[in-house]
Amino acid sequence: MKVCDMHCDTVMALRQQRQEGEKAELLKNSGHVDLLRMRQGGYLLQTFAVFVALEAGENPLQICLEGIDFFYEQMERYRDTIRPVISMEQVSQNEAAGLMSALLSVEEGQVCLGDPAVLRMLYRLGVRMMTLTWNHENQLGYPHGFSGKGNCGLKEMGVQFVEEMERLGMIIDVSHLSDEGFYDVLKHTKKPFVASHSNARSICPHSRNLTDAMIRSLAERGGVMGLNFYAPFTDSPGPDGRVFGTMEGLIRHVKHIIQVGGADCIGLGSDFDGIGTNMEMKDCSYMPRLADALLKAGFQADTVEKIFYKNTIRVMKEILG
Repeated sequence: MKVCDMHCDTVMALRQQRQEGEKAELLKNSGHVDLLRMRQGGYLLQTFAVFVALEAGENPLQICLEGIDFFYEQMERYRDTIRPVISMEQVSQNEAAGLMSALLSVEEGQVCLGDPAVLRMLYRLGVRMMTLTWNHENQLGYPHGFSGKGNCGLKEMGVQFVEEMERLGMIIDVSHLSDEGFYDVLKHTKKPFVASHSNARSICPHSRNLTDAMIRSLAERGGVMGLNFYAPFTDSPGPDGRVFGTMEGLIRHVKHIIQVGGADCIGLGSDFDGIGTNMEMKDCSYMPRLADALLKAGFQADTVEKIFYKNTIRVMKEILG
């Protein structure tokens, strides 16, 4: 089964290890994602997020550019295995050559410093997806958790940015965004957008997950949400108060999302290397186990293919070409 994952934090996790003096390489490492295990997992495409935490107190743009530099360093070093892409035509070319593909994204819109010119420069550097917020308010809008506290959707600058992203052909990612922000994106755009790593709130009541109404709206727009493996977004706490991410929990989310939005609105958004390890999906080599679990749960093979890569590829092709 081919794998197309919309979100992992591997680039910045490896960069952090490198800064701490460790040998950090995409080929093989102690995290969730490396090239050797991606091969085992059947990967076609991995979206690598350059994640920037605003509380670090540093220049977010500088951190972002350093992350992008590290991404391209690794792409060049392992170009016989994986290559960066900016279009789905390049994905097909890589697949034909026996190569995996890497799409570059940014997680935290504040890296643009409120300047659309910076957004355009990131586009020229190969960034093809941006998560508008992380867990903090920024110049574009408000994150999850702010809902119901007044006007906490997109700000005026955020509206300008989503319109410019749509014009450029950059995928708008609403994971981490407030509920009001989600509907502002819906209002001010025309093309599909994604929630790259968000689950169903009806199954797990966390503000990072989407409500049924949001799932329906995303599906009607032709967008896709990526199944997140993070235990607190998938399962409820056990008797000891701790949460363990189960395969059964992931399947519950898939069933509900398909029931609400249909089989065309769900993909994969593992959040690997940005989450803990207390889950059955231990790393990227476990993707075939998820596919087998879905088949055993009664999903048809064509539906599993949609979840694993076809839905995401469809949206990426429409936006990126």
